[in-house]
Amino acid sequence: MARFVLIRRTPLPPAECWERLTAWPRHGDRVPFTRVRVVRGSGREAGDVVLARTALGPFRFDDPMELTELVVPGPGRDGRCRLVKRGHPVHGWAELRVRAVGGGSAAVWTEELTVAGLPRTLGPLIDPVLARSGRLVFGRVLDHLLGL
Repeated sequence: MARFVLIRRTPLPPAECWERLTAWPRHGDRVPFTRVRVVRGSGREAGDVVLARTALGPFRFDDPMELTELVVPGPGRDGRCRLVKRGHPVHGWAELRVRAVGGGSAAVWTEELTVAGLPRTLGPLIDPVLARSGRLVFGRVLDHLLGL
């Protein structure tokens, strides 16, 4: 399983940082060939589902993600959102966290993912590539969302 962690500091207050991180359709702005939308609920409660659909010509796949935990930041409380990937071929989870730091916020994006159908013996070769790709792609998403 590939794992990566991204951390960004921003002068945004936690509430604004949170709003930007959970603006789900904007996540697709920086992921090539991908659109993101909420397909169940408002995208603001546990049980809601966000769908990332990637398509390039005839190649396409859906990455449905269920929000299994969502805590909005508040006074003395960090924000966190856990998404579990429920589709095929991508499995795993992502967690977004926001905490107040020094007059602004820190945003932390942690993700673990696997690609179904790949032999486990390829894990040591594939996982570092997936983690590096994840850091690159989702780092761009995070920077875009936060206006960095």
